[in-house]
Amino acid sequence: MKYSSLNLLNIEQLLSSQELSARDSIRSFVEKEVLPVIQSHHRLEKFPNHLIPMLGQLGLLGTNVKGYGCPGMNDVTYGLAMQELERADSGLRSFCSVQGSLVMYPIWAFGSEEQKNKYLPALAKGDKVGCFGLTEPDAGSNPGGMLSKATTTQGGYKITGNKMWITNGGIADIAIIWAKLDGLVRGFIVDTQSKGFKAKTMEGKFSLRMSVTSELSLDDCFVPEENLLPGVKGLKGPLSCLTQARFGITWGVLGAANACYEEALQYAKTRLIFDKPLAGYQLAQAKLVKMAQEITKAQFLSLQLGRLKEQNSMSPSQVSLVKLNNCKMALEVAREARDMLGANGVIDEYSVIRHMLNLESVNTYEGTEDIHRLVVGMDLTGLSAIK
Repeated sequence: MKYSSLNLLNIEQLLSSQELSARDSIRSFVEKEVLPVIQSHHRLEKFPNHLIPMLGQLGLLGTNVKGYGCPGMNDVTYGLAMQELERADSGLRSFCSVQGSLVMYPIWAFGSEEQKNKYLPALAKGDKVGCFGLTEPDAGSNPGGMLSKATTTQGGYKITGNKMWITNGGIADIAIIWAKLDGLVRGFIVDTQSKGFKAKTMEGKFSLRMSVTSELSLDDCFVPEENLLPGVKGLKGPLSCLTQARFGITWGVLGAANACYEEALQYAKTRLIFDKPLAGYQLAQAKLVKMAQEITKAQFLSLQLGRLKEQNSMSPSQVSLVKLNNCKMALEVAREARDMLGANGVIDEYSVIRHMLNLESVNTYEGTEDIHRLVVGMDLTGLSAIK
């Protein structure tokens, strides 16, 4: 049966033909190239590296970054792309989200012309992979508490510090590292082959198993002067990158939720209980309707957020609102779908348990639900309750 995402209120009517065409081409790629390899790579805790050049060819690396050999598509197309990728696995969407929003975006927004020309075309093609080093063992929700420091030395800087939970860290060619220089947070483009730079893969995850997650350590790691991002000082830099990435997450989780809903629906239609399909019972229908209801509402939130972003009027608190809503929604849909599948819901022959476990991480990273709730609360009241 051919897959189609929920369209109960005809949200596709609000998408352009170009946006729908791009979505459908990515959907076809996911069907042919991604879904057949997900189960094996998930079991092995291994990212499908062979897909990286294909992701570049399809414009999935820096989808909405403009110029310098980048795809330059609009923000809604980027969102639709993330939706289709996460329908397969959150780890695949995370790879593209980090590459585009957390590596390419800061170079594009804060880098010199030399940096843009040197790195962006290669990153867009997938010839180079990047990672984003902000989170530390004792500085997650409070990035300003980072301990990583950069000091000036002849010809550049030396960085010392540790970063945790870094997506793509173990396969990255470059790392965007945020460290304090003279007390101010600054961004640096670090070659991962530099002396003093080490990446250790974090194994044993029950969530995002297909994603490469690493611990980075920098011990007097030398960075040339020309690799300092000149266009930003302070936490505005990394936080603006996270705003870009969170936007993609609001769309991505729609794909995971759609996958879980679709699997639960098809299972309920074919699973016989007392000589009658599960879908024919009131409780099962009520659960399916609740899933469809919540996914549909979330679709419109992400679409409106996308149009605001295209108008350059999207605010961080708006992103926080939709991120906390959509992630929670997707996780609840996954849990409900897993319940409907009964014992079958805990084996990887079906995708719901994998999506459910992945979404536990997605609901946490790049701002927990509670932190985003406080961001929105500050916007509503004008008072910060974070500290």
